[in-house]
Amino acid sequence: MGVEVSVEGLTKSFGVQKIWQDVTLTLPKGEVSALLGPSGTGKSVFLKSLIGLLRPEQGKIFIDGTDILQCSSRELYEIRKLFGVLFQDGALFGSMNLYDNVAFPLREHTKKSESDIRKIVMEKLELTGLLGAEDKLPGEISGGMRKRAGLARALVLDPEIILVDEPDSGLDPVRTTYISQTLIDINAEIDATILIVSHNINLARTVPDNIGMLFRRQLVMFGPREVLLTSDEPVVKQFLNGTMIGPIGMSEEKDEAQMAQEQAMVDAGHHAGGVDDVEGIVPQMKATPGTPVREAVGRRQERVRQIMHTLPHNAQVAIQESLDTTDPGQRYPAYADQQQGYDQQGYDQQGYDHQGYDHQGYDHQGYDQQSYDQQSYSGQGHDQQGYQAPTQGRGQ
Repeated sequence: MGVEVSVEGLTKSFGVQKIWQDVTLTLPKGEVSALLGPSGTGKSVFLKSLIGLLRPEQGKIFIDGTDILQCSSRELYEIRKLFGVLFQDGALFGSMNLYDNVAFPLREHTKKSESDIRKIVMEKLELTGLLGAEDKLPGEISGGMRKRAGLARALVLDPEIILVDEPDSGLDPVRTTYISQTLIDINAEIDATILIVSHNINLARTVPDNIGMLFRRQLVMFGPREVLLTSDEPVVKQFLNGTMIGPIGMSEEKDEAQMAQEQAMVDAGHHAGGVDDVEGIVPQMKATPGTPVREAVGRRQERVRQIMHTLPHNAQVAIQESLDTTDPGQRYPAYADQQQGYDQQGYDQQGYDHQGYDHQGYDHQGYDQQSYDQQSYSGQGHDQQGYQAPTQGRGQ
């Protein structure tokens, strides 16, 4: 089974340029999560920080309860064995054929015989649709095949955590869907914790159990997929619909004057780009028939029931509809009381209103006064009040 990954108050800069600050989230063990955001918001930097390739200036990173920013080099080396990483370009060795590329981690980190290695490598190549191409060099195959070879290599050690950086990079929409299905099937097979970094909306809407978004050096939100997919926040709606109207610009620092000018152009008949409004929850991709039951589904259902009262109304409704469909034995509105639809200790007092969006999140320090500046999303909105606190202590 995968392990839990938690970060607390993570801040990373390169010189005077702050990449992101005060990022706090928990990747539930064995579930598939996605981290979205415009290009240049530090999504890949976040992945590299999780495996210790980059060191944030502040914060904590707990991998199965161990803070990798405080542990010894030997401990970090052992913890890294829990990871499998698919880089954007595959990161294959150009002088090795696909077989040797995929076999490399086994030869480097295990004492398995060549016959055992061959069995594992061929199994992973078959899983990623590369049987028959094992003798080809990376330069002799397409970008999509290199991507799949990188995924096969990431899987040979049966990792408990899989980090996937832009799986759609260089792929057409159809091949991206096949990669997405493969990730779901892998989660069903080995129950690994998976984090996908992407800006592909189709992937984001259909694959993950949980979704987060980075924007302007902040974690906008992170939680069950229904939270982001039903959000009315302008930056989220703009990103999901791919239009020019909203806080995201060609430069990330779009100001109010530019936003007003673009809105005036649209009002005058200029096309804002994007497609029809993307609204509502589409069905989540399921494991291929014949693969094991995806255990993450049951664990997630139990978890969202426990945090239901902390979520926005639209997300609660969407989650309840999903529970009603997938688990007929649990037909109770976890977000409602007997008379008013919301209990006073749920949404109103402990969820978004008093401790979440209104007082500390969007209204006072967020949209109204300073748009998305450094006071918007740091530590007082979703992160500390919305979701569960990270677990400390290895194995707890």
